[in-house]
Amino acid sequence: MFISLALFAAAAVSAQVPKVWVDAKIEALEVPLAEAEYSSSHISSADYYRIPERVIYRSYPVYHPDREPEGYQEWLATREPEVAFDVSKLESEADWVSAGDIVFNAPTSFGPVFFGEREIRNPKFFGEGGMPVAADGTIPFARWVVREKGKVELGSMGCNTCHTRVMPDGSVVAGAQGNNPGDREGARMLAMAAKFMKPEEVLERIRRFALQFEMPWLDHDPNRRAREMSLDELVAAGEAIPAGVTARAFTSMLIPPQIPDIIGVQERHYLDHAGLVRHREIADLMRYSSLVQDMMKYSSHGEFPAEAKPVAGKGARYSDAQLYALARYVYSLEPPKNPYAFEETARKGKAVFEREGCAGCHAPPLYTNNKLVPADGFTPPGDSPDAVMDRSIGLDTRTALETLKGTGYYKVPSLKGVWYRGPFEHNGSVATLEDWFDPARLREDYQPTGFKGGGVTTRAVPGHRFGLELSAGDKAALLAFLRTL
Repeated sequence: MFISLALFAAAAVSAQVPKVWVDAKIEALEVPLAEAEYSSSHISSADYYRIPERVIYRSYPVYHPDREPEGYQEWLATREPEVAFDVSKLESEADWVSAGDIVFNAPTSFGPVFFGEREIRNPKFFGEGGMPVAADGTIPFARWVVREKGKVELGSMGCNTCHTRVMPDGSVVAGAQGNNPGDREGARMLAMAAKFMKPEEVLERIRRFALQFEMPWLDHDPNRRAREMSLDELVAAGEAIPAGVTARAFTSMLIPPQIPDIIGVQERHYLDHAGLVRHREIADLMRYSSLVQDMMKYSSHGEFPAEAKPVAGKGARYSDAQLYALARYVYSLEPPKNPYAFEETARKGKAVFEREGCAGCHAPPLYTNNKLVPADGFTPPGDSPDAVMDRSIGLDTRTALETLKGTGYYKVPSLKGVWYRGPFEHNGSVATLEDWFDPARLREDYQPTGFKGGGVTTRAVPGHRFGLELSAGDKAALLAFLRTL
């Protein structure tokens, strides 16, 4: 009887959870790169399912050193390892969402990065690095993990590391554009590591890390500069990346992208700033999550095969059930309560929004038309099956044409939630909405208020000239309206 019930439960779960790595689905997942012959090729379904499923252990909050409960570290050392994700216990929608919360916050990297564990218990580290602290004293971008009794590891690189925001009042918003200054902290750790290790060893590590961003087929690949940069220059490049921007997989350490807000992602047809991944069903978000966290390192590009190869029984990947729970959780996320009321100034701003034709791209109620905008100099192929606009808007083309996600397009972002987001633009060059509507950003002597770039003092933030010539009153009204979305 018990065996029959167990088999019935397993069959029900199997019927509900989409299969993630289906070769035909993976082949159609991505928009081709601007140089289509170098579009990503991913590992086969057979190779994928030979990689062991990730075991997700119970994890524990990381506190600011001044807020950590007395005896907390000693208590953690007494904990037994506990498996936190058990698919056999998932029955209702609420069960799946709750399990997805566990996956979202589950680390995929363990142990200190150079001196990370020591520094995370140093109050000075937080003050100098600008690390946000939640109202309850926790640092929600990392977790302590016990995978072996008596061994407490600092875990990071879960979804929460980038997609969690600590608000000014100390509340924590899961899925929002994150404000973990992780790249800056990593750069500081590199600088400290050079004091305890041979600098050439540290330099070799970071150069190996930088190789993942290179495009060997591009003669003028800007990412190749990392091969010649000194340790001080590489540290400066990391320190130049503000919270809300990060050098993530397949982008660039030197042209890092803005971290996206993934609240409401179920309404968006393309993922990534360059619209690389088509989002047609929940399984596409599951595939994308697996790629970002684990599988991109196995991808090849035309004649340039991947250096890493999957080995049966080695490595780790999320199970299909874990990815389904994660996607259900992400789909369930809600924005924080908006403090901006739709009052008279906002009403005037809505009229400006309509008069200026903003809804042509940012159509309500989603405040995006879910289309792709070609980058300057890129001609979309005539047989493109995607929703492509017939004009460009003059944005900096580097992310769209000089990264491994360079489709030649930018997706039209949603304006929902701009009141709590920032920095703005696809590489986070401006800190506020006011900065985005400042015509001074078009000048070469402009000092970007968000991401500048290592060693950069001034540079233009081009493109999207809409609204730059509004009167002061109309501009203020438009901003008031945008903050109500």
